[in-house]
Amino acid sequence: MSWNPTHTPQCPGMDSSAIETLIIPRARDIGGFEVRRALPSPKRQMVGPFIFFDEMGPAEFINEAGIDVRPHPHIGLGTVTYLYQGEFEHRDSLGTHQMIYPGEVNWMIAGRGITHSERTSAATRQTRHGLFGIQTWIALPEAHEDMAPDFEHHEKTALPTLTDTGVTARLILGTAYGRQSPVTMLSESFYLDVQLAPGASFPLPDDHEDRGIYVSQGEIEIAGDVFPSGRMMVFRPGDKLSAKAGAEGARLMLLGGATLNEPRYIWWNFVSSSKDKIIEASRAWHAADWREGPFRLPPGDEEEFIPLDRQPDGSRF
Repeated sequence: MSWNPTHTPQCPGMDSSAIETLIIPRARDIGGFEVRRALPSPKRQMVGPFIFFDEMGPAEFINEAGIDVRPHPHIGLGTVTYLYQGEFEHRDSLGTHQMIYPGEVNWMIAGRGITHSERTSAATRQTRHGLFGIQTWIALPEAHEDMAPDFEHHEKTALPTLTDTGVTARLILGTAYGRQSPVTMLSESFYLDVQLAPGASFPLPDDHEDRGIYVSQGEIEIAGDVFPSGRMMVFRPGDKLSAKAGAEGARLMLLGGATLNEPRYIWWNFVSSSKDKIIEASRAWHAADWREGPFRLPPGDEEEFIPLDRQPDGSRF
C-alpha cells in the first residue's frame, strides 16, 4: 500500500504561510452540555462542504445524567456523528432507531426536511460513563438540497483503515490515499480519524481543493509551528505538507473536499442556498403541525421537541 510513501514526507518550500486560517473554537452550550465549535467561524464558514464542526466533550457523567438533544429539524445538510468514547441513541422521523458507538459512523441526510433526537440510552445512564466525539454538518449540493431524507449507519469494521509505523487512520467519509469510504456521499470530500504515536508524521492528501486539520488530543507540529488540542488549521490548496505528533502523540480529524459552487446560508439548524427555504422551514417548525406539515417527530420520541419562537430576521412569530 503506497498511501503514505514516506514516514517523513519532504515539503520543499513549506513554511507557516501554508496555513491559510487558524481557528480557535468557541464554547457553546447545547442544553447543559458544552461543546467547542470550530465551524462556522468568523474567519471561515466552511472547509470544503463541511459547514459545522463541534467537538463534544470529553465529559464524564454520574447520577443518571447524560445527553438529551430533544427532537429538532434540519434541511439542506447531512449530519455526521463520530465518537471516540461513549454512545448516542439516535431516532429520526424516518423511523430510524440506531445506537452509535466509538469508531462507527451515523450519516443522516436531511434533504428537504428531517427531524431527529440524540440521547444517552437508559442502560448507559445506570453507570458512570463518558462522552467524547465530533459532530459535523455537510452542506448538500444545490441539486440535492430537496432530495428525500435518508439515513446510513456503518460499523467500525466497514470503514477503511490505513496503517503505518506509528499511524492508524480510519477513513470516515469520501476518498483519500486511494481508498473510499462506504458512506454515500453527494459531493467530493474526505474525513479521517488519525491517531499518531509520539513523533509520528502523517501527510495530508494533496488531491483535494480544501483541506483542514482539527487537533482533538495532544499537539502537532507543522512547518515548525506547534498547535495544541482544540485548534483547526485550514491550508492553501495544493501544498504538500504533513503533521508531526508531539511527545505524547496526537489524535486528529482531517477534513475537506471540493468547495461548493454557490454560497450557503446557515440559521439555527437549517442550511440552504436559499434564504426563502430557511424562512419556510422555520415557520413550518414553529407551526408544529406534525400531521399535515413537512416535519414529523421521531417515532418513540414524540413527547417533546425544541421549540422555535423567533424567525431568521430576529422577529417573534
